Amino acid sequence: MKKLFVHHVYFWLKKPVTPEIKVRFEKALKTLVTVETIVDHHLGTPASTKRGVIDSSYSYSLLLTFKNKEEQDVYQTHPTHLKFINEHGDLWERVVVYDSVSI
Repeated sequence: MKKLFVHHVYFWLKKPVTPEIKVRFEKALKTLVTVETIVDHHLGTPASTKRGVIDSSYSYSLLLTFKNKEEQDVYQTHPTHLKFINEHGDLWERVVVYDSVSI
């Protein structure tokens, strides 16, 4: 079994989150996921589920799957990823990342 590398990022955007900011950020996310080492991706916003264990305080989530850590390392220094951070980092106040590998 392949040990996939999963990179899950949660973004908390600065308030107020206007419709224009949402459009800008969503367009940037859709460009970001074009990096060639990404196997699969999911872009999302909090679901309307309500349970004590759910944290829905974030604005957006980005879930990326890579074949391995080395492919994820390429993504980390890829010009598209660096451009995303440089051009849109002003939009978020907090980012949390969870990386995992298949067991």
